[in-house]
Amino acid sequence: MGKTMTIPDPLLDRMTARAAEWEVCGDKRYIFLQCYTLMTSNMLEAVRQGRFSDPVWVENLLRSFAGYYFDALSMYEGQPDQTPAVWKQAHDASCTGKLHVMQHLLLGVNDHINYDLVLALYDEIAADWQVMSVEQRTMRKSDHDQVNRIIAETIDRVQDEVIEKHSPFMAVVDRLMGRVDEWMLSELISGWRREVWNETCTMLAATTPEQRDEMKAALEAKVMKKATQMLTF
Repeated sequence: MGKTMTIPDPLLDRMTARAAEWEVCGDKRYIFLQCYTLMTSNMLEAVRQGRFSDPVWVENLLRSFAGYYFDALSMYEGQPDQTPAVWKQAHDASCTGKLHVMQHLLLGVNDHINYDLVLALYDEIAADWQVMSVEQRTMRKSDHDQVNRIIAETIDRVQDEVIEKHSPFMAVVDRLMGRVDEWMLSELISGWRREVWNETCTMLAATTPEQRDEMKAALEAKVMKKATQMLTF
């Protein structure tokens, strides 16, 4: 997919500025944030192109989703002990560990999709979920799935502009495997997003705040386990 024309947007400006700042000072967290910026740019363009059933809802979700990332980052920088555990683990590992480019990338993707997205989806759906018709729920799920297609369209740019730029070895892998490595990354993210929808529906079915808190704690433990596994490869 070719590059899209980027329309100025405060969220993209914030992402781009922080990623550039990190890159200049050698903070490898820019690897995930550059990827996230590309994805967000293409998502906003897809919203403007009318590729969603409910573009207003999708854009609200997109910005709420980003808020979870930046809120956790602000907490880490100001009150690290109060940071959500999944993000403290990821920031600590990226800031202090000697990680491969894919580890830096996937640590951020894991937390943001498998944890933040569940919470952001819940926030944007919970108030209306119980009174939604089957058709309305299906429309929400369809818009969620449409994001997977946009991610797949963005993976080539992530590979070329982020991964290979910082890991010459991955350029060799790309030449040897053709589209296979991009497909694998796209499938991994799409699979996680399917899990996210199921996790959100489970949380929406909770009948008490205590049940939701238990589900959130279990989700946090699952996401941290994934991250621990990533740190060992």
